[in-house]
Amino acid sequence: MDGDYSTGGSGHEALLDMADPPAVEVINPQGRSPFLLIGDHAGNRIPRKLGGLGLSDADRTRHIAWDIGVGALGKALAARLDAVFVRQTFSRLVIDCNRDPDATDAIPPASDGTTIPGNAALSQAARAARIAAIHAPYQRAIADEILRRTELGQATILISLHSFTAALAGREPRPWDIGVLHDGRNDGFARRLLDALKRAPGLIVGDNEPYRMDATDHTVPRHAFPHLPYVELEVAQRRLATAAEIDWWCGMLAPLLEAAA
Repeated sequence: MDGDYSTGGSGHEALLDMADPPAVEVINPQGRSPFLLIGDHAGNRIPRKLGGLGLSDADRTRHIAWDIGVGALGKALAARLDAVFVRQTFSRLVIDCNRDPDATDAIPPASDGTTIPGNAALSQAARAARIAAIHAPYQRAIADEILRRTELGQATILISLHSFTAALAGREPRPWDIGVLHDGRNDGFARRLLDALKRAPGLIVGDNEPYRMDATDHTVPRHAFPHLPYVELEVAQRRLATAAEIDWWCGMLAPLLEAAA
């Protein structure tokens, strides 16, 4: 891994210990593709000192804890495209790296109807420790990679990988196979990819569905606006369940990404 993102000052030392992995993993760090893949919610680890946040083993593997399938998809795409993949290790229930760290929902008290006991009534010091240990190193890894590429004269197109569950409690089912999220600013690349995906046979493609890119998003606006081409992709978790499905998405997405660049 290029760079050491495993230390974050006293806040980090208070939260993570030698039993925990680094907060960030950089896969294929010498990738020569213009695509920089990122996974805000790729991991579901919980720091040992947080005791599983009071959740059951089953809850820690549900969609509330991470974007199921994104770690495998990002790794496979990195190999297919010769791209760098920067991925988060820890669960978004510890801290959501796609939220402003000061936002209330960056450390959610509940998710899709499930209470997160370990997130109740956190002190400012406890919040700061999670930011220093997990959020800050992840965002710094992305910024450092963009700077490294800029200094080398290597172009960057930011591809934020996410996945979504088939339905949230009490809401309508989500029919899309994949969604393309964009903000309306500097989104020519995203719109070209959206048009190409809409022409692909057998896919239900969402334009800013099942989520919109808006003020709640943090990572893409922080690093791509206003100058980098970008897209945020949301892939249906029901279509990321097997190695064969991951391979199918790679085979379909890779040439479309390259054609849209």
